[in-house]
Amino acid sequence: MSLPARKVVVLGAGFIGTHVARTLAFAPSTLVQLSSRSPSTASLSYGTSSPDARFTAVPADITDPASLERAFHSAHAVISLVGIMHGSDKQFQDIQWRGAENVARAAHAAGAKLVHLSAIGAHPDSDIPYFRTKALGEQAVLGACPNATVLRPSLVFGPGDGFFARFASLSRFLPFLPVFGGGNSRFQPVFVGDLAHVIEICTRDDSAVQDVCAGKVIQCGGPDVLTYREMMSLILKHTHRTRPIISLPWAAGFAQGFIMERLPLNPLTLTRAQVKQLQMDNIVDPDLPPDAPRFEDVLKKFAGRSLTPLDDVLPTYL
Repeated sequence: MSLPARKVVVLGAGFIGTHVARTLAFAPSTLVQLSSRSPSTASLSYGTSSPDARFTAVPADITDPASLERAFHSAHAVISLVGIMHGSDKQFQDIQWRGAENVARAAHAAGAKLVHLSAIGAHPDSDIPYFRTKALGEQAVLGACPNATVLRPSLVFGPGDGFFARFASLSRFLPFLPVFGGGNSRFQPVFVGDLAHVIEICTRDDSAVQDVCAGKVIQCGGPDVLTYREMMSLILKHTHRTRPIISLPWAAGFAQGFIMERLPLNPLTLTRAQVKQLQMDNIVDPDLPPDAPRFEDVLKKFAGRSLTPLDDVLPTYL
């Protein structure tokens, strides 16, 4: 006799949400519900060979608590992936702070486990709206739902990502690839498949899992630490293109951001806040407390996987 299906709500239909939903399809007796303002399951069944994979779509808006209450009814777990990269201060607050709080309150009321996606670099005193509201969202989530798991990834890569794929496309027509200030800021890109597996692990009822994950903040990075310039070089390597990598002064980046953030979104969009982000390293804290959960340990212990290097994946989609 088959076990009753557990409902796991994936809130957010973008790049990471699609990969998470496909990973959840292989979890035993799981109904994957995709929720966003206009959800669709059209892209989810593609690439999943699990004969028991079940998907459904239910609309939800993180700024509307009533819609979240309806979407989370009888949910076993909620995975909150909603975030923005561009917008006004108010939009960042409404989505990444107050919206995250709405999700946490609704998940707690439904008795569902909550996995919340934040970002390395989140800090409540940051002058960058993205990082500040990510940190305030973390605080609100853990205040409303103390057993939630907060994941802080570095740059996430994989088929459909918004960084490596974007610059691979730009390298087709740009005469050079730009970096700012020498391109020395460091990143620790994490494979979306590894992140999706850890998200799925955090939804399990396993007491050993919950001892590690519940109420914790986990920083997520891959096995490679690379500078921005080195990532540009990798893109050129795997697209088999030859372009100079030219360093521009930070002032040029801020000037470009001042202009581009006022124009409609396009492949060249860059904001001044994003230029500020590029001035900082985006890697897992090397001085984590000894008792802090390690992303790679969770992945190895509960999924039997090691961290995926960039070179294993980039050639498959660039």
